[in-house]
Amino acid sequence: MAELLTPHGVALATRGLDLAGVFAAALQGGAIARTERLDLFGFVAVGVVSGLGGGLIRDTLLQHGTPVALTDVFYLPTALAGALIAFVIHIGQDAWDRLFTALDAAVIGFWAVAGAQKTLAAGLGWLPALLLGTITAVGGGALRDMMLRRVPAVLGGNALYASVAVVAAAITVVCSYAEQPTLGIVLGVVVALALRLTAYKRGWGLPSGLDWQPRSRFAGALRRRRRGEPVVERAGRATGRSEGSARRLRLRGARAAPGTRRRKPSE
Repeated sequence: MAELLTPHGVALATRGLDLAGVFAAALQGGAIARTERLDLFGFVAVGVVSGLGGGLIRDTLLQHGTPVALTDVFYLPTALAGALIAFVIHIGQDAWDRLFTALDAAVIGFWAVAGAQKTLAAGLGWLPALLLGTITAVGGGALRDMMLRRVPAVLGGNALYASVAVVAAAITVVCSYAEQPTLGIVLGVVVALALRLTAYKRGWGLPSGLDWQPRSRFAGALRRRRRGEPVVERAGRATGRSEGSARRLRLRGARAAPGTRRRKPSE
C-alpha cells in the first residue's frame, strides 16, 4: 500500500487503469459490432477504435512524444483481445444490457481518472486536466459511433455520460492538489461507477433544450410570421396610423382651401 503513495506507484496505477479502460471499451465496441452484424474485420476495427481512440486524442494533444498506444506493447493486444472476445462469445441480450452498462460506467471512471492524472503528470494545470480527462473517457466512444453513423453518446439522448467523466476528473484533480493522488484515483473510479449506474437506473440526464422564448411584440410577430399566421396586431397598428395620417391631411387641406372662412366661437 505504501508503494502506491509514491510517484512510481501512482504511475503504475494510472497505466493499469488505462489498460483496463482499453479492454473494457474494446469489448464494448465488439459487442456493438455484433449488433450491427459486422464481420471479423469490423469487430477488430470498431474494437480498436473504441479502445484506443480516446487515449490517442489525449496523447496527441499533450504532445509529449509518440502516443503511448503506439509505444507500449500491451495497448494494441489488449484492444484486440477485447474485440475478439466479443466476436467469439455470444451473450444474451438481457445479460449483455447489464454488462454493457457496467462496462460503460467502468470505462468512464478508468479513463477520466487516467487522463486527468497523465495531464497533471505532464505539468499542466487543473483545467486542462479536466478537459483531457473527459476527452479520454468519451473520445473513443465518439469515434466509434461516428464510424457506425450513430449519434455519439456524448452528445446526449441517454443518462449522464460526459458529466460523470467531468466529476471523476475533478475528484482526481482536487485530491492531487491535496497531495493525495492515490485517494483521488480510488475515489474518482468509485464515484464514476456509482453515479453512472444510478443515473442509468433512475433515468437522470441533462436537459436537452429549454422552451423559453422572448415575449416582446417583435419576437411574437416573427413567430407568427414563421408559422404563416397574419400579423394582426402589427397590421392593425399600421392601419390606425395610416387612417390618422389621412385624417390630418384632409383637415390641413380644408384649412388651406380658398374661399373658406373660419367660424368664430360666437357663430
